Amino acid sequence: MYSRLITPPTNKSFFLFGPRGTGKTTWVKKTFPKALYLDLLESELFNDLLARPQRLENLIPHRFNDWIIIDEVQRIPEILNEVHRLIENERRKFILTGSSPRKLRKRGQNLLAGRALSYSMHTLTAKELGKDFSLEHSLKFGHLPSVYCESKPKKYLESYVRTYLEEEVKQEGLTRNLSAFTRFLEAASFSQAAVLNITEVARECSIERKVVENYFSILEDLLIGHRVPVFTKKAKRRLASHPKFYFFDVGVFRTLRPMGPLDMPEEAEGAAFETLLFQELNTLKNVLETNYDIYYWRTSNKVEVDFILYGQEGLFAFEIKRTGRISKSMLSGLKAFLKDYPIAKAFFVYGGKRLLREGNIEIIPLDTLLQELPRILTKKST
Repeated sequence: MYSRLITPPTNKSFFLFGPRGTGKTTWVKKTFPKALYLDLLESELFNDLLARPQRLENLIPHRFNDWIIIDEVQRIPEILNEVHRLIENERRKFILTGSSPRKLRKRGQNLLAGRALSYSMHTLTAKELGKDFSLEHSLKFGHLPSVYCESKPKKYLESYVRTYLEEEVKQEGLTRNLSAFTRFLEAASFSQAAVLNITEVARECSIERKVVENYFSILEDLLIGHRVPVFTKKAKRRLASHPKFYFFDVGVFRTLRPMGPLDMPEEAEGAAFETLLFQELNTLKNVLETNYDIYYWRTSNKVEVDFILYGQEGLFAFEIKRTGRISKSMLSGLKAFLKDYPIAKAFFVYGGKRLLREGNIEIIPLDTLLQELPRILTKKST
C-alpha cells in the first residue's frame, strides 16, 4: 500500500468521498486497524440496515470506544439519522466512505450538519508513488492504485470503465438508457482538456442537449468528471465563458477515447499530458488543504493559460505543452496573464528535461514539476 498524503482528523467523525478504485477502503482499514468495519456492499448487512437503520447500534460491541467505519454509506442515506444520534448521544466516532454525496443530498440528508468533516480521496500523486512514478506509465495508464499492482493495467482499465462507470450509473438508477450513456462517455472523451461545447457533444452522440447536460452533472456528482471555469477575477479583457472538461484520471480518459486509423496520436497524447497535471492539481488542493480553486484563463482572441490556481495562499499560472522544444510564442499566454496579474507565480511545463527561466516564468519538465508540486503549492506566491 502506498502512503497517502491525506491527514485524517484525530477525534471527529468524517466523510471520505472519492471515485471508485481510488483506495478509500484500503486506506481506512490500514489507517484505523482497530475500527469496527461495516460494508454496505454485503447483502445481508445491507438488507438488515435498509429495513431498520436503528439496528446500527446493535452492531456496536458493548464498551467499544474506537472508530466505526461504514463503507458505501450512500447506499442507505437514512442511516445518517442514526449516525447523527449516536454521535450526539453516545459520542461515537464514524468514518463514512462513499463514491458520491449525490444520493445522500438527493434524499435530503444534510451530511450531519457539520458534525462530520468532509474529505476527498483521489488518484495517487507522483509524490505518493515515489520511486514507482514513471511519466511514460502515468501518461498511458493514469494513477488509479490498481494499475500499479495489476499485470495487465490496460485490461484493468477496460474493466473499470465497464464495471465502475457504466454499472455504477445503472445501480444508482441515474439513467435508464445505459446504451445512450455509453455513447455519451465516448463522445465526452473528445472534449477532454477542451472548452466544453455541450451542443456539439449532443450532436456527436445523437442525444438531446438537455440529457447530455444531465449526464455531465452525473459525472461531476460521481467525482468522475470535472468542469473547470474561466478565471475572471478583476478581468481586464473579454474572456471566454464556457468551462473546460476533464475526466478525473488519464488512464480512464485514454480507455474511453477511441483511436481509429485516421486519428492523430498527438491529439490524445496532448490531452493526456494536460490531464495528468490537472489530476495532480485537483488531488493536491484537497489533500494539502490549501484552499485553492482551479480555473483556466482564455481571452476572446484565444490567448490562453491552461490552469490558474487562486486562493488565500496565492495565485499560480500553469501552461503545459507536450513538446520538448520551446518557442517564444508558447509563452505568450503566460506573459499576457502576468501583465494583468503581476503577483502570479508562472510556470511553463513541457516535455523536455532542462530547468529554464524566461523573465518571471519558470520553465520546468512535467515529471520534475509533479514531484515538486506539494512544496510549490504550500509556499506563498506573494
